[in-house]
Amino acid sequence: MLRRIQEGESIGMPHSRPMPSIGRRCHELRITDENRIWRIVYRIDSDAIVMAAVFSKTTRETPKQIIDDCKRRLKAYDEAARQAEQRGGR
Repeated sequence: MLRRIQEGESIGMPHSRPMPSIGRRCHELRITDENRIWRIVYRIDSDAIVMAAVFSKTTRETPKQIIDDCKRRLKAYDEAARQAEQRGGR
């Protein structure tokens, strides 16, 4: 599934759903394993697929802590990318 997303394929329900509560272009990918249901929260950027979290889903709702962690991680990623761009532009 991740490879298909990296290749530009748009994957919708039931495998991937938008997560606007985390941010624009954010989605939750659903992966079923033998014994668990996994989720990968990712964001589609113009130059990358940024994975913000991988977790085992045990409830219907995405836990608030996961949402908050994803927001924090993506903000840190964006800040690091902005700083790298500024250093490269000197």
